[in-house]
Amino acid sequence: MSDSLDQWHTQIEVELLRYIKLSDDCPERLQQSMEYSLSAGGKRLRPCLCLLACEAVGGDTNEALPAACAIEMVHTYSLIHDDLPAMDDDDLRRGRPTNHKAFDEATAILAGDGLLTYAFELLATHIHPADRSIACVRELAAAAGPEGMVGGQMADLLGEQCTQPTLTLLESIHRRKTGRLISASLAMGGLVGGADPQSLLSLRRYGESIGLAFQIIDDLLDITGEQEKMGKGVGKDSAFSKLTYPSLLGVEGSRQLACKLIDNARQEIKIFGQRALGLDALARFIIERDH
Repeated sequence: MSDSLDQWHTQIEVELLRYIKLSDDCPERLQQSMEYSLSAGGKRLRPCLCLLACEAVGGDTNEALPAACAIEMVHTYSLIHDDLPAMDDDDLRRGRPTNHKAFDEATAILAGDGLLTYAFELLATHIHPADRSIACVRELAAAAGPEGMVGGQMADLLGEQCTQPTLTLLESIHRRKTGRLISASLAMGGLVGGADPQSLLSLRRYGESIGLAFQIIDDLLDITGEQEKMGKGVGKDSAFSKLTYPSLLGVEGSRQLACKLIDNARQEIKIFGQRALGLDALARFIIERDH
């Protein structure tokens, strides 16, 4: 990523650690479990997108930092729960033992619950004025809920039992499971920055395209990636016969689709001119990443 994206990445890390320092009313073990997963690193793609969207519409990125942190908390909660034995049953996440391995299953569930609910407290408390706060709460709740990320995860589990999978089904799953939160990250940055309806629409379309492209690359890296770089196990999709883009389109067909989606995304943000250089760089990073 570019130097400016790296700078925002650092700022996000600082803000996340500041917000996660809770009072003594939070049991110490729960605090440790929440901080364990939240501070484990990662690309911080979603919070970076939030700040970049705010910048693209001419807003103050400092005002969007609470929204960026809230998004990362929701994303981290989803990873904690996805890794549980009842879901993907993973032992490794971001190069470290998964939360339920480092603590226990009950604590991991509660840590995820804590991050999810605390995210909305951040939005309600730190986003101003009130109408923008309410809009961000609505945006994140819809993206993370039963018609968004949670619904996509359920559809993904049901998709494992599908005998005649199609590309339409797969895209439907990942537009909810991955794409909705990515699109919401951009919309929330735009909302905090005071975006007009046309700008918000362009940000959402950009988000929809890069969201699918991100998932396609993720599927490809499960085949071609290295565990040391990925920070998690690889080869699990094929081992469990999961519905993926390479399983339907092949490796080359999947890469071509990802490139087309990134091209579409880059077209959408041309209306922002020079202010969209960060979004453009991030789109290119998604297609070039190796972890």
